[in-house]
Amino acid sequence: MKVDGRVERGEQTRRQILRRAAEIASVEGLEGLSIGRLATELEVSKSGVFAHFGSKEELQLSTVRAAAAIFAREVVEPVTEPPGVARVAALLDRWLAYSERRTFPGGCFFYAVQAEFDARPGRVRDAIAGYGREWNSYVRETVAAIPEVADPDQLTFELIAFLEMANAQSVLHDDPRAYERARVAVRNRLAQAAAAASTTRR
Repeated sequence: MKVDGRVERGEQTRRQILRRAAEIASVEGLEGLSIGRLATELEVSKSGVFAHFGSKEELQLSTVRAAAAIFAREVVEPVTEPPGVARVAALLDRWLAYSERRTFPGGCFFYAVQAEFDARPGRVRDAIAGYGREWNSYVRETVAAIPEVADPDQLTFELIAFLEMANAQSVLHDDPRAYERARVAVRNRLAQAAAAASTTRR
């Protein structure tokens, strides 16, 4: 039982470290992370933090994985609507809410760190790019389930662009109205896609 208690405390500490690391990275980037800083902020020993990760790169990779798990819980898992326009709208609205309420203080974690590593080959870049591809593919699959959509790749590109623009405008210009504009843009674009498909079938 004592061993189990130590393991559980260790896992709890690891989760706290990674949560704080993701918060810092969303504002300052993954290069802003350091074992010393996290130890100081969370009032744990440097050796204790180091024991969980062993290197800065492993800390960065673990932070990316932790952020992806939080993203999935906040954005993907709550969507229960059946396939169709309503499911796409709900999924994208969850993304906007995740950014708007600052699940991470810097807005979308992945938007914040992708520019930092987009031209830097390595394991961290590969991890960030991999989760980005998973999200894009998931949105595309959700869009493709709408029978009226003739070009799901194009529509997916446009819809994700609306989300990322809202995040960027809000973070950089402190413009909370960007999210409502994005919601309107998403609704209008989905309606246009359905209307165009209907016209083509006539």
